[in-house]
Parts: sequence; C-alpha cells; structure tokens
Amino acid sequence: MRYPTVLVIGGSGFVGSSLVAQLSNAGHVVTVPTRRRERAKSLITLPTVDVVEADVHDDATLRRLMQDADAVVNLVGILHSRPGDPYGPDFARAHVELPKRIVAACAASGVSRYLHMSALGAAVDGPSMYQRSKAAGEAAAWSEPGLKTTVFRPSVIFGAGDHFLNMFAAMQRILPVFPLGCAEAKFQPIHVEDVARAYVNALACEQTIGHTYELAGPTVYSLRQLVHLAGLYAGCPRPIIALPPSLAQLQALLLEYAPFGPLMSRDNLASMQVDNVAKGPIAPELGIQPAALEAIAPYYLSGCFPRARYDDYRTRAHR
Repeated sequence: MRYPTVLVIGGSGFVGSSLVAQLSNAGHVVTVPTRRRERAKSLITLPTVDVVEADVHDDATLRRLMQDADAVVNLVGILHSRPGDPYGPDFARAHVELPKRIVAACAASGVSRYLHMSALGAAVDGPSMYQRSKAAGEAAAWSEPGLKTTVFRPSVIFGAGDHFLNMFAAMQRILPVFPLGCAEAKFQPIHVEDVARAYVNALACEQTIGHTYELAGPTVYSLRQLVHLAGLYAGCPRPIIALPPSLAQLQALLLEYAPFGPLMSRDNLASMQVDNVAKGPIAPELGIQPAALEAIAPYYLSGCFPRARYDDYRTRAHR
C-alpha cells in the first residue's frame, strides 16, 4: 500500500468524516487532529483511526503530528470571513497561512505526499474574497517543490449533514415563500462520498501527483432549481421569488447576522457571479463515476438517510 499512514487535517468536518471512514476501510492508519475531541465521536470508534486534540496552526504541533505520517491531507475551509483586501483575516488564516504551515512542516518532517482541498472557481482575480483566498492557498500548496502535491477543486458538495441543501430545506420549512438572490447562478454539485473517494484513489495513483483536479457531479443546476429540489425532497416546496441585485445584496447582508451564525454573506453572493461548473468530466485516473443528486438527496432531506447510504453502497457494489 502506498502511504499507509495518513494525517487528515480537517478530518472531523463534513468531507473529512467521509474521507477518514473510507481511508480506514482501505486499511490506512489515520490521525485526525481536532480542537475538541468530542466533535469527532463518529470517528473515534473506527479501526485504525486516532483522534487527537491539537492546534494545527502551531508549527511545532504540526511537525509532531507528521512524525509518523507518509501523507498529509488538508481539508480545512471556511465560507465566511471578516472583510479585507484581497481577502479577510479569517480566510487568510484558514486558506492561506495554514497551507503554508502545512507544506513547510511536511518538508521539515520528511513527508513526501500532500493532498490539498481548494474550490472550483478559485482565482487570484475572482470576484469574492473566498475565491481569491482559495487561489492563494493553492499557491501555498505548490510552494514546496520537493513535495508530491495534488490539488482538488470541488463544486458545492452535498450529502447528509451538508450546509447547502439542508439549509435551503430548513428555510422552506419556516418561510411561506423563498426570496432568492442570484437565482440563475449555476452549480454542479458532487456527492461527499465521491469527493472522499477521489482522495483515496489519488493516494493510490502516482499519476495524480502534480495535477489539479476539478470535481463535479453529472448535472448542472441553477440555484433556483437546487432550492426547489431541496424543498421538494424535504416535503415543503415553496414559491421562489428571484430578487434583483439590490435586494439580493440586502438579503445577504441580513443573513450575515443570523442569530446562529451567517447563513449567507455578500461575499457568497459575489462568488456566484462566476458559474460553479467544471470544464469537463472528472479525470479517469481518479476512478469515480459521480452519483446523481436525485438518487441521494431525497433520502437524507426526508430523514431516510440510512436507507439511502445502503442503496448507494449496494449500487456501487453492482448488487
């Protein structure tokens, strides 16, 4: 097995939980650092997985975590930040400074393999702070020439526990109508298990070294269509009212100050000025056929996810 021991930074999050489970199933020994160990309860019981409390923004801690690692995966990403130019301080810390620390620690610790999570639409001249910070993070990922690096650019990721379709469904449960900015913005959502599988397969395929891969599902949707499907699958479809740009900005501003944290921001709105669509199909060396949103989302949005996961696994096993 190539790279038998893997350090997954951001492994307790939405994508990380799926990736760590797949790595464990494939026989890798996995270390998952997290600020609070109780947040990763679902991972603690997995065989070959060690969940440790650690501050990954500390250089000495990173080097210690990498002492026995053959490969490092960085999945850390955030959607919101305080403002700044070219990106805010929260984006700078998570998307730019942390990758710099990680690749420096890899070089210092003798780790040879690095897999990095970026985002579809990352660009130094992108309209949003998020996109610009992701581009700067990619530059950091490539900054150590001796490191065998692979970068992934996924579109929006869906699956049980996502903060995308679930948010739209939750809002339609309480709103009589759904006002929507950037209603015609385009997305190509990909299932979280497919994203995780791309990482696992890349570890086993040396051909992926030195490449950047776009990850997207089989279908392109407008945001309006995705909101409609979320409401439909949750059993509470609402009329959707497309907002003009001025009202969309006002809505985003209000949602930035939602009681339990931002639901959306003006920066998110800026990101949607660029369609979140891949240039072509997923590269064949990644070995995945992305699942259709319609085959999975109805189950977890309606509260029947365990059956959906069983059916998904059975389909992939050709049974």
